[in-house]
Amino acid sequence: MCFRALCCKGPPPARPEYDLVCIGLTGSGKSSLLSKLCSESPDNVVSTTGFSIKAVPFQNAILNVKELGGADNIRKYWSRYYQGSQGVIFVLDSASSEDDLETARNELHSALQHPQLCTLPFLILANHQDKPAARSVQEIKKYFELEPLARGKRWILQPCSLDDMNALKDSFSQLINLLEEKDLEAVRM
Repeated sequence: MCFRALCCKGPPPARPEYDLVCIGLTGSGKSSLLSKLCSESPDNVVSTTGFSIKAVPFQNAILNVKELGGADNIRKYWSRYYQGSQGVIFVLDSASSEDDLETARNELHSALQHPQLCTLPFLILANHQDKPAARSVQEIKKYFELEPLARGKRWILQPCSLDDMNALKDSFSQLINLLEEKDLEAVRM
């Protein structure tokens, strides 16, 4: 009886896959965070100059993340890579200069209002929380005007750093929950 239960179950159910786009300014930590989530060493990470794609495995889903470089000359092309995305990861350097924070704010506002992204779940990561100059999540929420701008949208703002992988994985688990909810809504319609 026990042998039959073990061998005749069949393969485990496939994990759902979600296609995400990851954006943020150069130096915000996109590449390092994704490398760490893929169990790669972040020591040899270089800034993405075009785009890269990583399959990030989680217990209940696989996230195919298309990371777009954040340099000035690349950001104007971001929208060409939005098609087919099911969710958005926006990484910002919470310890950056006022000018960079303002640029990140403008880019996030633009993404939240873009026709291909405006209905998608957003995970906003306030990275570099381990640095002394890091702004709190509350300061970022207020500065970025997230409450009025993102009202009615599905979004999560989470603090993170490479030093706290549990918090980072928890943030992605919350995003997966939002993606699963969106799947359930599509089935009900």
